[in-house]
Amino acid sequence: MYNVENIEPDALFPGGATTHGRSTRAPATGQNGMVASAHPYATRAGLDVLRDGGNAIDAAVAVASTLNVAEPYMSGVGGIGIALVYIAKEGRTRVLNFSGHAPNAAQPEMYDHLNAETGPIAPLVPGNVSGWMTMHDTYGSLPLSRVMRDAIQYADKGIALTPFNAAMVEENLVRIDRFDTSQEAMVIERDGLSAGTVLRLPQLAESLAAISEGGQKEFYEGSLGDRIQAGLAASGGIISREELAAYRAFWQEPLSTNYRGYEVRVAPPNSSGFQILETLNILSNFEELPYGSSDSLHKMVEAVYIAADDRAKYAGDPGHVEIPLERLLSAEYAADRADEISMLETSGPPAERWDRSRVDHPPVGVKVEYSSGLTTHFATADAEGNVVTITQTLGGAFGSAVVAGDTGVFMNNMCKWFDIDPNSESPNLIGPGKQQDFCIAPAQIFDASGDKKIRMSISTPGSWGILHTTAQMMSNHIDAGMNVQEAIEAPRFRIYDTGMLLLENRFPVRMREDLARRGHRVHVAPDWHNAVGGGQGIQFTEHGTMLGGADPRRDGVAMGH
Repeated sequence: MYNVENIEPDALFPGGATTHGRSTRAPATGQNGMVASAHPYATRAGLDVLRDGGNAIDAAVAVASTLNVAEPYMSGVGGIGIALVYIAKEGRTRVLNFSGHAPNAAQPEMYDHLNAETGPIAPLVPGNVSGWMTMHDTYGSLPLSRVMRDAIQYADKGIALTPFNAAMVEENLVRIDRFDTSQEAMVIERDGLSAGTVLRLPQLAESLAAISEGGQKEFYEGSLGDRIQAGLAASGGIISREELAAYRAFWQEPLSTNYRGYEVRVAPPNSSGFQILETLNILSNFEELPYGSSDSLHKMVEAVYIAADDRAKYAGDPGHVEIPLERLLSAEYAADRADEISMLETSGPPAERWDRSRVDHPPVGVKVEYSSGLTTHFATADAEGNVVTITQTLGGAFGSAVVAGDTGVFMNNMCKWFDIDPNSESPNLIGPGKQQDFCIAPAQIFDASGDKKIRMSISTPGSWGILHTTAQMMSNHIDAGMNVQEAIEAPRFRIYDTGMLLLENRFPVRMREDLARRGHRVHVAPDWHNAVGGGQGIQFTEHGTMLGGADPRRDGVAMGH
């Protein structure tokens, strides 16, 4: 099939490198539906809902709730997120924002680098349940009891851990063990904890069952909400019963830009997705970006630096700060900034956030490689053409590490993503009821002309890296012609405001040396490293079929129907 002599040994991710073209695995294929998520249990749960006659929205709720069990450290009932929901019969993408908000009692003076990350005042008001239920109430077709069935059963009977699962649980036991309610929520054999160990979450199973019967009213206003708020209050939490009862997800219109004949859609602020659009706008000023070229990689990195700097300067709760999106996303601004890029030397990385003071440290007792944001991303599609693209999170590993009472619900620690220095002028300074600059950024790609057919759903977890990992995967598809699996698997970089440019080891030595000569502080990661995210995606082909892509850097699996 391929002549090995024609494969350049020093090329970046060469075509023909495997029997699948470039990727280590083939993309999943399907005609009637597709699910791509970060865990096989969740992907299977979503696929089974499609097979039972459910639509993409039903499948998304199945996946979202099952990920709470299969990846309890990444996302769940106590977390927050954002969805792009493309409804084929309406011909539009709707953004559903369920990113929560700071407690009404939150004040910058209350927080330090410890309690913003771990403990009972770290959570935002959780939004995931309202997001899942609002989607289902608006567009779902199967009963909620069926949609959440697998998640409930897995939580009750247990899941067998993967190696990544086991490592994440073991690394974070030291945080979980600080809180009696958290220890009691997890049933696991600690001796010899490894791949194959069974994790049960029986309290969570009861909470999921209550949600499947009573919907978001039960979680926010009902007896489950009473228990969650009372449990938090007993541990010293500050979320009031009234503000929990009042929370609801809300619909928004997407932001978009045109990149080389494709329309890219993302969520508006408080999502930071506009950084992706600004990056692509800058890159569009270069006639082409030959794949595997050091010049192309340098241009991509520099465009990310510029867009990341603008996001850090301006982003926050749009109800409290003015974000100059019209200027930042204009063609004129992009052209001016592209002209500033020197091909001889780097401009250097900007700050990842406006003000890192009082928050810049890993959680005590947690290894640095597991200390950053922990998030999950997935996508679902059905035969009618509906597509759901969701990123959801607890913030850090097991969020705040606090389980609310006897509910089994790990609460998020998203307050750590605010700036907390009361003397700061940051647009992202924590305050009563505020939304935060939210690095989560699900994305969809459409044809820019004609009937604007959807072409791809794609994004990733990965803290601030979400915003440049997603742009890289999009460029891999649009500029380099990769299918969704290849676009996800291709070597990636990650920038840090410490000055480090992290490159996976699959970038050839010649490229790394070229970047170093331009002043980049190049650090080499293993061939496959989860610091650069864990992307999932669905591609829609000209044949009317679907390709699913999932990231081997985590436990990603895509399956077609």
